[in-house]
Amino acid sequence: MLGYVAALKAVDEAVLTAIPSLERPVDLLGLVRSRETARSGRLGAYSYTVHGAGCRFLGDDGTEVDVDFAADGSEIFDLWRLRRYGLSLPEPVDVTDEELRSAVRSLRPPLREVRPDWFGIDR
Repeated sequence: MLGYVAALKAVDEAVLTAIPSLERPVDLLGLVRSRETARSGRLGAYSYTVHGAGCRFLGDDGTEVDVDFAADGSEIFDLWRLRRYGLSLPEPVDVTDEELRSAVRSLRPPLREVRPDWFGIDR
């Protein structure tokens, strides 16, 4: 779980470094919607694809970090995204929903449940 949080932080830094005009990572969606930036591309060590309410990042090492954005711009993720992250690691980790749910709930704070099985990071 904490690995996902660290990977998400690295993605955030890459986005904000690559596009200094952005205040928050969620602002990338606005650039795509206004057609100022492509729906997919490369930002630092990550390729990205914007989808619906979020973005999927793929690191040079194959690690996948997929995140959605809440209405307030905060980053949120569900069990599916956590599982995808675990399976994309150089040494894949495959766990059940219940194991993921238990691990996330044991990490309050810094994690919080924003709605059933969707989580955010207290910053």
